[in-house]
Order: sequence, then structure tokens, then C-alpha cells
Amino acid sequence: MSELFYLYGKPEVKADIRSHNSDFQVKEILPFVPEGEGEHHLIHIRKDGLNTAQVAEMLSKFAGVHPKEVTFAGQKDKNAITEQWFGVRIPGKETPDWAAMSNEQLTVLSFARHSKKLRTGALSGNRFTLVLRNVSNPQALVERVKQIEQGGVPNYFGEQRFGHDGGNLIKARQMFQGRKVKDKNKRSLYLSAVRSELFNQVASARLTRFGAAPIEGDCVMLSGSRSFFTAESWDDTLTKRLAEQDIQLSVPLWGRGLPLAVGQAGEFEAEVLLPFALERDGLEKEGLSQERRALLLRPEQLSYKVDGNAVTLDFCLPAGAFATSVLRELCDYQDVKELEWRAAIAERDAKEAEQGGQDETAGQ
Repeated sequence: MSELFYLYGKPEVKADIRSHNSDFQVKEILPFVPEGEGEHHLIHIRKDGLNTAQVAEMLSKFAGVHPKEVTFAGQKDKNAITEQWFGVRIPGKETPDWAAMSNEQLTVLSFARHSKKLRTGALSGNRFTLVLRNVSNPQALVERVKQIEQGGVPNYFGEQRFGHDGGNLIKARQMFQGRKVKDKNKRSLYLSAVRSELFNQVASARLTRFGAAPIEGDCVMLSGSRSFFTAESWDDTLTKRLAEQDIQLSVPLWGRGLPLAVGQAGEFEAEVLLPFALERDGLEKEGLSQERRALLLRPEQLSYKVDGNAVTLDFCLPAGAFATSVLRELCDYQDVKELEWRAAIAERDAKEAEQGGQDETAGQ
């Protein structure tokens, strides 16, 4: 992520994130209200120190249903406090005592029946409350907040999409080269990582060469939707709509079919993606179709509070957007929980190496 273009230049302010789980809080925003009847149970859960898959497994066992009957709208981090919706399909009138699931790490906030399955991406967005600690220059960070409020940030996919040290990308390329991956969830994870990487590369190159300016042949999106159209040329009306944020510049999410940008924009995107033939072919063979994603991300309802060398940020992002993409434009941060994880892995590896050396000595 560090090599990707910074819209306002690489920040000099340093800060720590995730010093505690409570420093990274996320609340899902559901675009509908559960109907109160139907075979799908929607459970609103607050979790602390658990990942989404762990909670899904707990729900499956508690309700006595197959894991495939448990769904969720989005993945949420383990090292955070998050409020998240899950769906459990239970035909018939039986209603488990969902509240009995609550424990130190999990709290059932509410539950209700609904007629439709909760599907991936079925969110209007997420609200974030983030505490940055040991901020080296709080005032400079506040100035960045004001810049971002006006101009947004690159809509990059965050580093968590790619796995530790880019492991998901490595496994995806191995899969494209013939390695069999039977697990559908893992296949989906690897494909998402590759598609996200191609997006990030084009977005970074686009901003480096053209900034946030439109170019001939752009594929633009209607703000707040996935609808798009091609702007073969930019007239005063389209330029005004872009300035008013009624439409947005976009970057490809690669897949089958003809590229959606044409002319200068299409040629530029093809140029950037030329070195990624393996990845492009792999995504197409897996059946993904051409889609688009906004080039820029604008946090909504953005506010901040300074308390000494700690800064608390509060903002909303649309579904699929990453808070870490906002943070990377604000400060040069270090993830405390990530550092703790890496230290634990290094300690484990050192102990295993020491034990291996002792076993080898004993066998001589």
C-alpha cells in the first residue's frame, strides 16, 4: 500500500491505531428494517475480539443449522469492537433464545424475523469511530482532516483485503497457474484480492498522471449507485455534474467483456493493466464481469476531537469502502495489534526453531 499515490502527499504525522480494540469501532448501517416475520432471523450483534467467521460458526452451532444457513452482509475485523448483522435461516416457527448467546466477547443487541436472506454487500454503509494515539502533530492531522473533507481520498482497497504480507495475492496467482483450491470461500477471497489489486494499480496510476481531472472516454458512475455511463467527451453539463458530485470518475473492477472506458481513458487503463495478463485472464476464466468502482472516496459526517496527543475521528463510509484508506492519507500510522501479532509469530517461530535444534542434538 505504501507505494500507491497519495492525493495530498505522503503524510509526515505519525500515529498509532488499534492500541485497544475499543480504538477501532464500526457499526453497520442496514438499508432496511427487518419485517418481523419470515424464515430468516436477523441478529444484530456487538463483538469484541472475534472475527466474522467465528461469530457465524457460533450462530450455526447455537441454532443447530448448517453453516451455509448463516449469512452476513460484510466481514469485520477481529481487533475491533463492531456491531454487525447476521442472518440465520430457520424454516418454521421456532425462535431460538438468541439473547442467551451473549457473553464477554459477544452481545446480542436485537433480533427479528425477515422474509429475505441477508446477502453479502446488503449494507448502505458503516459508521466508524477511531482513536489515534501518540499523534506526533495533532494540529497537522486536523489540517489533513479538513483537506479530506473537501477533496476525499483515493478509494483504494485496504491492506486487509490482501492478507498478511499479501498472502491472498500469492495464493491467487498460484491458483491461476493451476493450483487447485476447492474451498469456495477461499477462491472468492483470492479472486477479490486480485481484482482489488488491479483496481488499486489503475487508481494510483490515474491519480499520478491526471490527478482528479476527467479525461476523454471516462466511464463515470452516478453517485450513490452502481449505475454508469461513458463520457466520450466532457461538456459543460457533465463537468458541472462532476463538480457537484452528482457523478464520479471510476476505475475498472476487471472481468469478462469489453472495457467500459473508451478513447484516452480506455487506452490509459489498458496501458496500466498490460503487465497483469495472468491476473486478467484468471479473473475472466473465473467468470467475473466488467464492473466499475469510484476513483475517490468522500467520508460523510466527518468530525474530530483532539485530546492531548490523541485524536478521535468519526465518519461514515459507503459499503465496500475502507477506513484504512482514509487513515493512510491522514497519517503514517502503525497498527499496534498487527505489530503484536507479528511479534507473537516471531516468538513462536523462534521457539519451534530452538526445539528443532534440541531434537536434532538429542538424536545425534
